[in-house]
Amino acid sequence: MSISATLRRVQTEYAAGQDRPLKGYLAAMSTFAGAVGLATAVGRHLGVRLPERFALGDVALVSVATYKASRLATKGSVTSALRAPFTRYEEPAGNAEVNESVRGDGVRHAVGELVTCPFCSGVWIAGALVGGLVFAPRATRLVATALTAIAASDVLHIAVHRLDSTSD
Repeated sequence: MSISATLRRVQTEYAAGQDRPLKGYLAAMSTFAGAVGLATAVGRHLGVRLPERFALGDVALVSVATYKASRLATKGSVTSALRAPFTRYEEPAGNAEVNESVRGDGVRHAVGELVTCPFCSGVWIAGALVGGLVFAPRATRLVATALTAIAASDVLHIAVHRLDSTSD
């Protein structure tokens, strides 16, 4: 049996009649691994040394920034223009967010899942921010601080809204 036939059989058996874009997922994982590999090669070429450890403050900052960036990228009303080639608008989701469904098949479908899933995109965003702490720590902390401030602002907006609505 050829490799291609084996891969088709695995796809069919795995999918159980559903549309599961395994090739698209493989392409996404390969792209991520390639980006990490390229960053590693560039870092070695430039003599960038990995830190022994990250400060707890940086971990907290990147964690909150990853959360906010992944919500903005995958759910934000304004960023829907970036997701539009891969998604279909469904409905507003409140607090400047939208619900969308994934379009297409293969790589397009896999990218659609990536750009609509904050958990999925969080891996990419965290990777970029952590890489940024290695290559450009000051600029990365600036961006992460802004995203963290936006997340804190969101919490305050929601809290005030809830307080206002309970006082009626």
